[in-house]
Amino acid sequence: MKYAIIIPDGCADEPIDALGGHTPLQAARLPRLDSLVTNGRIGLSNNTPRHLPAGSEVANLCLLGYNPDTYFTGRAPLEAAAQGIELAPGDWAIRCNLVTVVDQVMVDFTADHVTTAEATELLATAQNSLIDSASSEQLAGLAPGLLHFIPGVSYRNLLIFRGSAAHPAPFSRQTRSSAPHDLTDLPVDHDYPRGPGSDLLVSLMERSVELFADHPVNRRRIAAGKRPVTNLWLWGLGDAPRLPSFESLHGVRGTMITAVDLLRGIAALCQWPRIEVAGATGYLDTDYQAKGRAAVAALDEYDLVCVHIEAPDEASHEGRHDAKIEAMERIDESVVGPIVDKLQAHGDYRILVSPDHPTPCGTKKHSHGDVPFVLAGTDITPDAQSRYDEVEAAKSGWKIPHGWDLVSHLIRR
Repeated sequence: MKYAIIIPDGCADEPIDALGGHTPLQAARLPRLDSLVTNGRIGLSNNTPRHLPAGSEVANLCLLGYNPDTYFTGRAPLEAAAQGIELAPGDWAIRCNLVTVVDQVMVDFTADHVTTAEATELLATAQNSLIDSASSEQLAGLAPGLLHFIPGVSYRNLLIFRGSAAHPAPFSRQTRSSAPHDLTDLPVDHDYPRGPGSDLLVSLMERSVELFADHPVNRRRIAAGKRPVTNLWLWGLGDAPRLPSFESLHGVRGTMITAVDLLRGIAALCQWPRIEVAGATGYLDTDYQAKGRAAVAALDEYDLVCVHIEAPDEASHEGRHDAKIEAMERIDESVVGPIVDKLQAHGDYRILVSPDHPTPCGTKKHSHGDVPFVLAGTDITPDAQSRYDEVEAAKSGWKIPHGWDLVSHLIRR
């Protein structure tokens, strides 16, 4: 038996007036996904419990069968795992975005897609000026050597706190923060970190504004007509998670294809190897065909291949329903199509296609709520539905209230 999981990130949406009251999934031409629905089953699952963040960190754990109440400690530790950063007891990881905030409004949570090289240069300055050269008072009483900025990809970076019995972390599970991608075009005055350790995080964020104001990176960006990086945004903090391997839970060997560190980290923690695909960007310009080809090749080696595509979510954060429709149509053609053809040629198979969470174009941010999934393949009895969208999924009457149970319907033991 071969298995595939395809995750079109954030593709679930709400009716949009410009689309005649349809959602982007209803407006898109998705013949391969519709065929899966016709020959399989469609339903709704809830991957974002109301008491947890409505984001990919929780929702993708759910999709892979991990109860977030048991295994979720924060977003940043998952991304640390993607970089091979081990968190010992007492260590904490903090997500560090480079953003553009103007007059206390989040203008751009990507800082106009700052390059990795630019981010690395800015974080080196931040490490020297905000951490290594700082006084204990500026670091809320902490010794400077405990904090380390770690460059990631573009605007997605980390701050690592290395704690010990002598130097315990000031943070706790009660420390709260706000994801910058949920603040697009909104005031941020009331969204700075709060709770234990927040004084340190807020101080670093505020001090970075002056530090970056006339930084050479920003002078070059402004001269090139790009938005500057105005400051750090610290969020998503947590201590080390501990996940049992996916194979120990489900008896199949899996692998992950993604361009996003969050999914790379989840893969590392559930002991899946990752397949890096040239041209996969984690944005709308990703190479859909290359991802499809990589998945097809991986099915020769692995029992299960999981393909994550970030593009629909990025389109939603920009409020572009047209780009979201285009992304879904390209996923249907270049990812779903080749994978289904390969599975069918193999023999016994099952495939699950599901977004992690809704990301409505109207709000430009992740939300709680049900998402449509389709399950097809060997021994899956078709129902009466024939289209892949939110309305058809609701009509089916099949609902999975706890998203972490969905994978048990995929994998036949």
